[in-house]
Amino acid sequence: MSGVLDLVREDLRGFAGYASARSAKIEGEVWLNANESAWANPGDAAATCRRYPEPQPQALRERLAQLYGCTSGQLLIGRGSDEAIDLLVRALCVPGRDAVLYTPPVFGMYAVSARLQNAATLEVPLRDEEAGLVPDIEAIIATARQGNARLVFLCSPSNPGGLGIPLAQVEQVATALRGQALVVVDEAYAEFADEPSAVSLLPRHDNIAVLRTLSKAHALAAARIGCVIADAALIAVLRRCQAPYPIPSPCSALAMDGLDEAALARTRERVALVRAERERLRAALAELPGVRRVYASDANFLLVRFVDAETAFQRLLAAGVVVRDQRAAAQLHDALRITLGTPEQNARVLGVLATLEPAA
Repeated sequence: MSGVLDLVREDLRGFAGYASARSAKIEGEVWLNANESAWANPGDAAATCRRYPEPQPQALRERLAQLYGCTSGQLLIGRGSDEAIDLLVRALCVPGRDAVLYTPPVFGMYAVSARLQNAATLEVPLRDEEAGLVPDIEAIIATARQGNARLVFLCSPSNPGGLGIPLAQVEQVATALRGQALVVVDEAYAEFADEPSAVSLLPRHDNIAVLRTLSKAHALAAARIGCVIADAALIAVLRRCQAPYPIPSPCSALAMDGLDEAALARTRERVALVRAERERLRAALAELPGVRRVYASDANFLLVRFVDAETAFQRLLAAGVVVRDQRAAAQLHDALRITLGTPEQNARVLGVLATLEPAA
């Protein structure tokens, strides 16, 4: 038995899940086992949607495994990273007993999933240092130990902080919490960063899981394709806890088209452009009189503190530019998060913000 299975809820370790009509490996010509329609919907010109999809589309699973450097058995496809987060919390945390640790300001779904599972939440705030918003590794380890954390979420690059976490620090946390907690590295923005993926740590640490998504760099947010990469034994448990048909066939087909060699080459070009624009916009914003600070970023956005964030937000909105208001987040009372757009869109942002007044 894999050691990581000791982290799974005791009542779910032998859970069989739901056996759908498509889960059995049966071949045939006339399919009458799933109560599907014998005819396609009139609006379904391709006639692809009357049958239930593969629970885990094998071609897509293999393609994603190739992309992320793992085996297909180590990867579970879901509806974006959100479903993976929810599955992990439900499968590992006993309600009222186990805790979930995260590092605010950070992506809000970790806390939401914990609350829905009645799992305690442990917060270890990022430290605001000269380099940017960075995790307090020693505090994460100490708090996880003291608070009975079963899951530790490390967002790398962090949203909205922007910085990636060095693999040595991820490994430090995983080593310290072996046997107690699963360390989940959320790499939604990894394509925009230099740091290698934490997938490379899996051979040495079965208590690490990695989240990836096609929503950001691959521009498939509406397709809702994400995955969790982990020890194969844990992946099998998560699959048994997942709904029967998580990936619609049209979304799977779109993802396959978006991951062919030509599409990947175009994506790499666009990532390079975003990275160049990130540095250009960061330098230009830092020179504006109404800007207090622009944080370093390894992602496709910049976190910016303003002298008057409300005025900045409203002027951008009046110009048709929508950015993310972060002022309700921990430590970010004066901050907005600005996604990198096209060069023309970024120039529009700069033009609006250049009209802001300096501090009195």
